[in-house]
Amino acid sequence: MDTADSDTDPGAGAGAWRPYEISPDTAGTADLTGWLDRTGPRALTELLTERKALVLRGFGVAPDAVDPLFARLVPDRLPYVHGNSPRTKVGGNLYTSTEYPQQYTISMHNELSYAHRWPTRIAFYCERAPESGGATPVLDGELWLGSLDAEVRDAFAGGIRYVQNLHDGLGFGKSWQDTFETGDRTAVEAFLRDARAEWEWTEDGLRVVQLRPATTEHPVTGAEVWFNQADQWHPAGLGDQASAELYDILAPEEFPQYVTYADGTAIPDAHIEQILQRGLAGAVDVDWRAGDVLLIDNVLLAHGRRPFTGNRRVLVAMSDV
Repeated sequence: MDTADSDTDPGAGAGAWRPYEISPDTAGTADLTGWLDRTGPRALTELLTERKALVLRGFGVAPDAVDPLFARLVPDRLPYVHGNSPRTKVGGNLYTSTEYPQQYTISMHNELSYAHRWPTRIAFYCERAPESGGATPVLDGELWLGSLDAEVRDAFAGGIRYVQNLHDGLGFGKSWQDTFETGDRTAVEAFLRDARAEWEWTEDGLRVVQLRPATTEHPVTGAEVWFNQADQWHPAGLGDQASAELYDILAPEEFPQYVTYADGTAIPDAHIEQILQRGLAGAVDVDWRAGDVLLIDNVLLAHGRRPFTGNRRVLVAMSDV
């Protein structure tokens, strides 16, 4: 696993940052609950802010221990409302990780960075490790921002315009009911009003437009980080074949999700490709073993997924603590 108990390993890619691994040896006990009791919520938060990612390995976390453990790591778990990736809800605001075909890479992103509100931390639990591959790459958002050419950073300085076309039960992408976890239009409108989004109900479902910044600052450290999902919402991020197929069927503004600069100007493919490629190149892979837990600061770190074989099962929960 590409983790260490130091973040100064010279082999850790851009900026030599690595997640911080906590094992029974480093914790001084095999009792993870006892370690959390002694550490306390405040010190855990401080450690997470300092280290950005914590890998809890070797504690033998069983599936039936996930709920009480996550109650400590991600208290007051959030629903995945307005999420754009396919997931299955398996418990109280506990979800499978993105159910995207396993042969594909999921590029680097901060969860719900396109939304008005996002989780501040995310916990992952490996219930079943893949046969091969399937690592969760993590990336320091400040390093990602610094890795981009000035031309790209300047182009995004004015912000990003996200467009969603959510169908009413039949069509490409997700339905608005799945996206907002409700069939109540009034509840959806209240959510979007609070999010300061523009929306309209259409013959096919719901169209949502949001203007968001491309970067944000961490509320504690003040670090400015690359914080958007432009590359995941842009056709160039889908690969040449999938992008061409979409363009053959629909106009860009009719895609299930689409993105432009804030003023509506198209984002060049080359900018998207640079964002995607440099993000993945700078990431550090967290390989999985059954029972592993990964806790990340969702502002300081982006995450993704490497392709895999076998029946990988990773569960995810989010919190804004």
